[in-house]
Amino acid sequence: MQTHSDALATTTAHQLPQLSHARNPGMALDLDWVAAVQANTSAIERRAATLPGRRSVKKDYQAAWLCKAVSLIDLTTLSGDDTPGRVQRLCAKARQPVRADLLDALGMQGLTTGAVCVYHEMVETAVTALEGTNIPVAAVSTGFPAGLSPLKTRLMEIGESVRAGAREIDIVISRRHVLTQNWQALYDEMQAMRAECGEAHVKAILATGELGTLRNVARASLVCMMGGADFIKTSTGKEPVNATLPVSLVMIRAIRDYQDRTGIKVGYKPAGGISKAKDALVYLSLMKDELGHPWLQPDLFRFGASSLLGDIERQLEHHLTGHYSAANRHPMG
Repeated sequence: MQTHSDALATTTAHQLPQLSHARNPGMALDLDWVAAVQANTSAIERRAATLPGRRSVKKDYQAAWLCKAVSLIDLTTLSGDDTPGRVQRLCAKARQPVRADLLDALGMQGLTTGAVCVYHEMVETAVTALEGTNIPVAAVSTGFPAGLSPLKTRLMEIGESVRAGAREIDIVISRRHVLTQNWQALYDEMQAMRAECGEAHVKAILATGELGTLRNVARASLVCMMGGADFIKTSTGKEPVNATLPVSLVMIRAIRDYQDRTGIKVGYKPAGGISKAKDALVYLSLMKDELGHPWLQPDLFRFGASSLLGDIERQLEHHLTGHYSAANRHPMG
């Protein structure tokens, strides 16, 4: 359908690695800037509460936005019982995230997810399963999810994942540095991890549900970007509270402030708790409102999710047929 391509240009697999901007090289730690960062919690929460009702897209336009959301998903499995077979099935889903008959009916071609995210032990399996595509493998590293192993060990983990073929590394910061306001320690840690990643892009997981206040979230976001993070990410998905709209608003505005000051674009990844297609649409509208169209591309925005994809596929089938199918008709593998 021509309407879909008119509504939104969908990113295809061969476009994923192409960057529209320079990587974040970081900058010297500016403690005066960090200290000046504040967060008006009541105002942030009021603004966030209005977001679900601010934008509404229907029919072909909604289908186009949902296809865009698919292209931004880091399809993830981070379970203690992961097996090579499970990862291979997940990679097959990343290659063909929506049933072929639905894509044909929508007039969409070349749609893939943004990446596949796994533990280090499964990186080689995922890389092999994705051969012939440009879908990157992202590895969680640095003592994920707690981030409490020795720094030397965490840096070694990064190196091993990069050598195994991971093109993106999702690192976890030491929350204690934020809680004790030890910004120098957080900055030094971020710089060391960024250096170990080499050419692999680094996503800094803040674990915002464990940082106490929105002001801490804002300051930690800024320090990680100063330290060279290519993305800042809300959560590991293992905390009691993961991605929320207030936290997202704080982090997105920190990204905007960093770009205003340095000219460098940094990506954003909400992770954990985003499982419904309607939630994905809210996040996409938030990104477009606050940061603009460049942040609707996979080099600057990702969803950390898996169950989200199943609900999007159900919504696309409903758009085409008028009927909702059972969730088990849209398995991850």
